[in-house]
Amino acid sequence: MTRKITLFLILLVFCGTALFAQGENLTLKVAVIGPGKELYFWWGHIGLIIEDSNGRSRFYDYGIFDFDQDDFFYNFVFGRLNFRCGVSPTARNYEVYRYTNRDIIVYTLDNNVISPQKRQEILEFSEKNLLENDGYYRYHHFDDNCSTRIRDVIDIATDGQFKEQYGQMQSQFTLRQHVRRHTWFSPPTDWLLNFLMGQVIDTPITVWDDMFLPSEVGKRLNEFYFTDENGEKKKLISEDPDPVYTATGRPAVLDAPRKQWPMQLAFSVFLSLIFGVFFFLYSKNIAAGRVLAGLSMCICGLFFGFTGTMNYFFSLFTDHDYAYQNMNMLFCTPLLLAAVPAGIRYAFTKNEQKLFVSDQLLRLVWLLSAAGVLVSMLIKLLPWFYQDNLTDQLLVLPIALVFVLQPVGLKKTLKKWRLHGR
Repeated sequence: MTRKITLFLILLVFCGTALFAQGENLTLKVAVIGPGKELYFWWGHIGLIIEDSNGRSRFYDYGIFDFDQDDFFYNFVFGRLNFRCGVSPTARNYEVYRYTNRDIIVYTLDNNVISPQKRQEILEFSEKNLLENDGYYRYHHFDDNCSTRIRDVIDIATDGQFKEQYGQMQSQFTLRQHVRRHTWFSPPTDWLLNFLMGQVIDTPITVWDDMFLPSEVGKRLNEFYFTDENGEKKKLISEDPDPVYTATGRPAVLDAPRKQWPMQLAFSVFLSLIFGVFFFLYSKNIAAGRVLAGLSMCICGLFFGFTGTMNYFFSLFTDHDYAYQNMNMLFCTPLLLAAVPAGIRYAFTKNEQKLFVSDQLLRLVWLLSAAGVLVSMLIKLLPWFYQDNLTDQLLVLPIALVFVLQPVGLKKTLKKWRLHGR
């Protein structure tokens, strides 16, 4: 049965290729699709278009995934997503992207530059991709995605000149900075995504690496010149990019990432001042002050403890290699989850001894967090450790210091420590 299905697919592709025109009648285009509404579309999309002289046009798409796929969410969590390539009429894809209000910009490769033999080779290569592993491949956000696949097709079309030019050219951004160019408009999402990614995305990259983003592929197509066998340089695309559709109301993709740390620091200081007011009320024997202070430590412990646990999980137990070597693990640890029960008991217990124990435990876990921030800052002085995580550090540090140094009960704590030290 499997053999018959395989034979059928081979015949289907053969017939599709045979019905399609030969190389001299083919035109290659690249469609760059702008960001969409859903998070997984924020970085845009891209497709290869192959047209013949009879007006038939097919859209080769390497970004197809299915939420109903077996174990999709399990594989997503563990970084083992399988995407597939597919082909469909170009007009149908345009309709979808117009309907979802996404930019469509088309780049047409010059037939005077790309030979008929090379165009035929691209067609056969694209059809072959549909058959290999039933079109499935292991997706990687930065190294192997819909955009890098089209980038590699362009490299084949240019006999390797595309990679030769951009594979050694230094990028002006890191992978993290590219991510932040697209996530700036949603601070919570921007913070969480970058919190979960480690220092491996802060290393220098090339322009070739930039092209994990569809817009970067379009940018390079627009400026690239191909050198023919006579040494003559020719522009790869035959005309200016064609803006088939322009979206409205979409957040702009920034030309350069914004500095997010001032906003995070201001937000953290603002929260810290509020928490300080709670402790002040408690010091004035206002019962609500202790309740609010305890719940504040509980909620912050839950948030930073949970996100820290996510960090440990992604770094240690999954194939999300861009989450590895994450220095945020030094100050956002699962230990902060201890602040949840301790904070609740701090807020509501009427037993002085239990209150004292809860206070000590809370001070300890937040002291370890503050110390972890300072260590993560100092460790950047070493050449082997650098992570662009100032945003994360400045969000945690003021809050942790307020919880450690808040004066209510501090004299009692220091007195007991001195007694035990004698």
